[in-house]
Amino acid sequence: MRPRLDDPAWLDAQYNNRARVPEAMAILARWAQASALAREGSPGKRLDLRYGDGPNETLDVFPAARPGAPVLFFIHGGYWRALDKSDLSFVAPSFVADGATVVVPNYALCPSVTVEDIALQMARALAWTWRHAADFGGDASRLAVAGHSAGGHLAAMLLACRWKLVGEDLPLAPLSGALAISGLYDLEPVRLTPFLQGDLRLTPSQVARLSPAFFPRPKGGKLFAAVGGDESDEFLRHNQLIRDQWGPTAVPVCETISGSNHFTVLESLVDPAGRLHELALRLLGLR
Repeated sequence: MRPRLDDPAWLDAQYNNRARVPEAMAILARWAQASALAREGSPGKRLDLRYGDGPNETLDVFPAARPGAPVLFFIHGGYWRALDKSDLSFVAPSFVADGATVVVPNYALCPSVTVEDIALQMARALAWTWRHAADFGGDASRLAVAGHSAGGHLAAMLLACRWKLVGEDLPLAPLSGALAISGLYDLEPVRLTPFLQGDLRLTPSQVARLSPAFFPRPKGGKLFAAVGGDESDEFLRHNQLIRDQWGPTAVPVCETISGSNHFTVLESLVDPAGRLHELALRLLGLR
């Protein structure tokens, strides 16, 4: 189904996940509590390392017990305007237990910056991670990105990035792949969604530069795309769109996680028996 771009109420209903999920605030509170416990229970953690001098340009590292570990770079969501890396520390422990190092970056939030600024921040953060992986026992040659919601958008952007423009020392394809969970790949309906317009202030030219579905398919790693089965028609459309546009070779996995809404879908990522956890381990070479 095509998005109803001329229907503001429909767009709000499709994209306002906190309104769609009555228990959203309780889930976010549980995330914060679980994340505090994750930090307390990670004696080797390294918090608030700077990857740049700009606003919010810090990241947290949760190292694996053994050196030479693959690295999972996880990007939080929040429509580029909310949440903080400290709210998503709970993603790390199950992957650390599997032998991976986890990096959780922060970024500045709209409206103080633009979505384009945030995409560039994530490119710098990933470049920093590639350059410094060995400092915390990570293997830069086994680096994968995962992201949720706006973080899923940013994960796809990183997979499509022209890395030599970020740094001449970087490989053409530093990522083994990306897992985008409930991602946004066509920002035109987002630009027109009333409850987001005041903060995101997207322009048509920015939409063209920031809609990865319409980029050339990446030549490097693969994209695994997933969405909660109970999410809105628009989030389901985005998930299928990236497969349709990039093709099954670039997007070999395009799935829905049954029984999951926009927030509970992350349970499949942190559950060692979850489908999203398995997909992330595959990108890391651990499965």
